Amino acid sequence: MIYLDYQATTPLAPEAREAMMRWLGGPGADDFGGGGFANPSSTHKAGRAAAAAVEVARDQVAALLPKGGRVFFTSGATEALNWALFSGAKARPGGVAGLSIEHPASLQCLERLNAAILPVDSAGLALPTDDALIPDNGIVATMLVNNEVGTIQPVADFAAAAHAKGSLLLCDAVQGYGRVAIPDSADLIALSAHKIHGPKGIGALWVRDGIDLDPLMFGGAQEQGMRSGTVSPALCAGFGAAAALAAERFDADGAHVERLWSLAMDLLPEWMLNGAASPRYRGNLNVRREGVNGLRLMSDARNIAFSLGSACGSGSGKVSHVLRAMGVSEADARASIRLGWGRYTSELDLREGLAAIREAARLQGVN
Repeated sequence: MIYLDYQATTPLAPEAREAMMRWLGGPGADDFGGGGFANPSSTHKAGRAAAAAVEVARDQVAALLPKGGRVFFTSGATEALNWALFSGAKARPGGVAGLSIEHPASLQCLERLNAAILPVDSAGLALPTDDALIPDNGIVATMLVNNEVGTIQPVADFAAAAHAKGSLLLCDAVQGYGRVAIPDSADLIALSAHKIHGPKGIGALWVRDGIDLDPLMFGGAQEQGMRSGTVSPALCAGFGAAAALAAERFDADGAHVERLWSLAMDLLPEWMLNGAASPRYRGNLNVRREGVNGLRLMSDARNIAFSLGSACGSGSGKVSHVLRAMGVSEADARASIRLGWGRYTSELDLREGLAAIREAARLQGVN
C-alpha cells in the first residue's frame, strides 16, 4: 500500500512511539520514570513522574504556538473545536460567524449556533472580511489550512476584524500546526496530534491568557480544572515528541513537501487543480479530471491510499461541501480526488502512486 492520505492522518513518528512506550509500563517495569503506568493526579513518586511527563509535553506543544496562552489537552481537535465554539459563544453572546469551508467539526457547531456563514471564492480562499457579517462581542471561526484543498486562509485579517468588534477568533490549526506559521492574533487554537505524526486520541485547545471559558467537564479537576478525567501520560508524551520533532524538522519537512508538489504537478498535467496554488500548503493536492469517477478510481487503484475529500465524510456519498462552496459543479466534485503527502513519503512512492491513479483513469476511458 502506498499512502497518499496525509490529511486524514499521518504515520506515527518513531520518536513519538518511543516517547509513548516509556509511559505504557506495567508491573515489573524497571522504574516509574522510564516505564511508569501511574496516574498523573496521584501525589506519590510515580504519579509525580507521570505528571512531569505531561507538563513536558505541554511545553513541547506550546512551543509551536503564540506566547501568552495555555494548552489544555483534549481527546482531539473535534472536542477542542466544540468546546471553544459552544463555551466561547456563551462567554461572548453577540453572535457567531465562520467560513463555509470549515471542517465538519466546526461547521456543524456553527449551524447549531445559527452562525453567519462567510463565503469563499472559486479558489477556496476567504473573501475580504465583511464587517456586517462579523458579530459584536461574539466569536469568529477561521481555519488556517483547509483540509480538503489545502488553501491557507487569512486568519490574521479575520482576527483583526473580530477584535475591532470585541469578538474572539477561533483558529482550527489542525492541518497547519507544525507546517505553517500560526498567527499570533488568534484567541483560541484547536490542534490534533495525529495530523503531525503523533498518536490518535489526543488534541489540544490553546486559550489566550485573559479569556475565560467554562470547564468542558467536571469531576476530578484535571487539566487546570477545565477538563476532568484522568490524563494519559503516554498520549501526551507522544503528542509532545511529535510537536518537538515538527519544530526541529520544520524547514526540512517543508522543502520535502515542496519537492513532492512539483513532482506531482509534472506527473498530472491533464488534471485541473482545485483551489489556489498559493497561498496553499503544498502537501495537499486536490485535482479533478473530466470523465473520471472518483469513487471508481479509488476502487481500481485500491493499493493506493487517497481520498475524495474529508475522511469524516468520505463514506457518506455526499459531494464535498468545500468544493461546492467554491462553486465546483456536482459532476466536477465527483471527478475530484485528494492526495496528501509528507515527511515519510518518498519520491518513488509518489511516482508509483500517481502512475497507478493515471492507469485507473485510463481504464475509465480517460487518456
